[in-house]
Amino acid sequence: AMDYDRNKALLLELQRAAGTGNDRCADCGDPGPEWASYKLGIFICLTCSGIHRNLPEISRVKSLRLDFWESSLIEFMRSHGNLWAKAKYEAKVPPYYYIPKSHDCMVLREQWIRAKYERGEFLDTRVCQDPCSAGSREGCLWKLGKVRRQFQKRQFLLSAREGVMKYYSKESRGPKAVISIETLNAMFQVEKIGHNHGLQITYITDGQTRNLFVYHESGKEIVDWFNAIRAARYHYLRITFPNVPEPELIPRITRNFVKEGYMEKTGPKQKEAFKVRWFCLDSQERNLIYFKNPLDAFAQGQVYIGRRDEGYEVRDDLPQKVCVKKKKPVITLVTPVREFVFICENDRKQKEWMDALNEVITQL
Repeated sequence: AMDYDRNKALLLELQRAAGTGNDRCADCGDPGPEWASYKLGIFICLTCSGIHRNLPEISRVKSLRLDFWESSLIEFMRSHGNLWAKAKYEAKVPPYYYIPKSHDCMVLREQWIRAKYERGEFLDTRVCQDPCSAGSREGCLWKLGKVRRQFQKRQFLLSAREGVMKYYSKESRGPKAVISIETLNAMFQVEKIGHNHGLQITYITDGQTRNLFVYHESGKEIVDWFNAIRAARYHYLRITFPNVPEPELIPRITRNFVKEGYMEKTGPKQKEAFKVRWFCLDSQERNLIYFKNPLDAFAQGQVYIGRRDEGYEVRDDLPQKVCVKKKKPVITLVTPVREFVFICENDRKQKEWMDALNEVITQL
């Protein structure tokens, strides 16, 4: 019992020790990890420990507080630790490779852990792929049909060198779409697509936002596609903006919407009936895009959101002469051209949307 308590205290001390990186999960950066891999010598969070459990040949996990730790394991943890592991297993992570955080979906986190420890993709001995070759990929993905709403197998081709992504249907001889890497974006949308490996690809065609919803049965395959798109985008940005420093380029490779959800909107005369629409807020492009349904291929419209000093504002009341029958919270988005009126489901959603919109208005 004395050993148990002493070793637990030593382990918790080690987890908090300055200069070790042990105070955050070695894989997703979550603060205060309560688990550890005693085979790799790293401190990890509960969620990442679940992934490690599925890799028994590489990793073995214990709870810092609930399990008994032998003195030899304490010494092993002391001589390793998170910064040591980072230096070894993340020695050559390419700049375009997406490193997941604790809020990211499971497939991204699992493949990051497998890439590091199981496949050793970022060890010092590995040769780094250049973004142009890493941004070239060919294969099949399941794509949601625009009309029939069923997933169909489609051939996709990505070429960083040509600066395009294409996909083909069985019937068509030529590509069904040729997508410029300039406007290409990809984000995981597990809940929206209803698949653990669901990926949303967006691009601009004829001035309109176009969505493709895809997945692959293999987690590795879909994450490889995602990082190939990132490599192609990184290659494009490096060539297009040679003087922009790397830390500024990385966030522009791909992005998630900062907020999504249903609101009701009225028309330009503000006398039309309110209709439910699915809204996506893209803070990088400063656009509030709306669709009839979350899985629509094309947007119905979008609202550009400029800065406060350009006359943009968000209010929680109605413009004069506008009446709303429903007693629900409202948002008025003021732009130099017109005022957009939205109805929210409840006070919480109104606050979330207002906070998100205000963040875009105040960003430079």
